[in-house]
Amino acid sequence: MSHQMPPLPWLRAFEASARHLSFTNAASELNLTQAAISKQVKLLEHYLKEPLFERLPRSLALTKVGAAYLPKVQDAFERLSAGTLEVFGGRRAEMLSVRAPIGYAVNWLAARLPHFMAAHPKTNVRIVSSVWAEDFEAERYDLDIRYGFGHWPGFHADRLTWEVLEPLCLPEIAARLREPDDLAKERLLHVLGYQEGWATWLNAAGASLVNPGSGLHLDTSLMAFEVAANGAGVALGRRSMSGKELATGRLVRPFDLALPIDECFYLVLPEQGPAHPDAHLFREWLLTEAAAAAESH
Repeated sequence: MSHQMPPLPWLRAFEASARHLSFTNAASELNLTQAAISKQVKLLEHYLKEPLFERLPRSLALTKVGAAYLPKVQDAFERLSAGTLEVFGGRRAEMLSVRAPIGYAVNWLAARLPHFMAAHPKTNVRIVSSVWAEDFEAERYDLDIRYGFGHWPGFHADRLTWEVLEPLCLPEIAARLREPDDLAKERLLHVLGYQEGWATWLNAAGASLVNPGSGLHLDTSLMAFEVAANGAGVALGRRSMSGKELATGRLVRPFDLALPIDECFYLVLPEQGPAHPDAHLFREWLLTEAAAAAESH
């Protein structure tokens, strides 16, 4: 894609002058001097190697080239304005912004969001997924979903999940796994960022022949599940994210040991500062869904 285009101030000067057919009125609108507007338009004409205006004694008139160029410039400004408003505009006043880890967002939250939208059809929500949890930015997000132990100074945390660790793999791989130590012959799939992982499960299973650090290290559970579903290893699932894989039969449990762990997902919000007017609706709904999911296991 070519990015050769005139500087934005020159285009703004041209567009305003063309609407008003006056450098003076354009200058007033853009809070510049008449001389500055005139100079920017001249620079644009020099850049394009075409005159855009006829300078009349008391007014301006667009040339044929200028008249043809004006709607293109105006359309570009309208698109840029609409795109800016869509992504950034009115978030605090209108849109509830929630950040969530991508695995949780896809495997747990996505299936339940229609329930919230049905209950609150006038509430606009923006879900932003992340791989690595960064510092919470109150000016960008209203609520944050994090994985950990629930202790973040300056934040209130509501527990959302009660996790268990369990190996997951293809049925044909599960068929050759008679005991946990058989995992020494398989590729372990790790997900970065978790404190409790293969070492935790293997220790509880009494598997002394397996190197807990061996295998392939990935940055999301989604990737780990995909690799496992393609027969390239054994993933370590967490209950909140492995339900879909088990329900569809893409992956199965080779062992009966589902190990409860302390790490889990939390809904996090700042203890200080103003809250979005719809934050309480989303929080109450999410906690209700989380409680229902916990009871179903």
